[in-house]
Amino acid sequence: MMDFDPKLYENVAINDADVRNIVLSYLVHNCFKETAEAFISCTGMNQPANYLVDMDLRKSIFIFAMEGNALKAMELTEHLTPNLLEEENDLRFDLLSLHFVDLLSSRKFTEALEFAQTKLAPFGKSPKYMQKLEDFMALLAYDEPDCSPMFHLMRSDYRQTIADNLNQAILARVNLPSYSSMETLIQQTTVVTQCLHQELGKDGPPPFSLNRFLKR
Repeated sequence: MMDFDPKLYENVAINDADVRNIVLSYLVHNCFKETAEAFISCTGMNQPANYLVDMDLRKSIFIFAMEGNALKAMELTEHLTPNLLEEENDLRFDLLSLHFVDLLSSRKFTEALEFAQTKLAPFGKSPKYMQKLEDFMALLAYDEPDCSPMFHLMRSDYRQTIADNLNQAILARVNLPSYSSMETLIQQTTVVTQCLHQELGKDGPPPFSLNRFLKR
């Protein structure tokens, strides 16, 4: 068993500049422009080059996706990162499915069916989309789709996942990190503490995770 003594790390110095950069990375990644500007001003940091590039547009895309207005999110994405959605089939399918769900939520069942036949059905040529297509089509069988066994497809956390994936894909396309430094740090911390938990046994500290603090 590994000999682990937390006291060995009590005097490890933490660089304030590193902490500020981690915080700023999170604010920029999640499009908190006003907060990022205020943070830079109050800390006296040097403004990173191009850190505000396309942040307003990225934020609009994220908001539209979260609201279920997927077609507008796709339009702005094409403007910001041309051909991204043509190359990322999974992401394009997810966004089209958001529009389908939005039509169902508005009780536009006929329009939803027509949209599924023209825009979603072609994905059925690939086996990887068959299960998802069946799940979405199952929603049509209910007068109240949000009461169906597939109700999770209509929840905000489903839209959140797609909006986050879209934001990450856009960032990667414009050569920015897909994940903020804070998210990467927490992922690394989670892995380390899980390993420590395994090494120390069941009576040791429980696995550590702060992912819930990254929710918008």
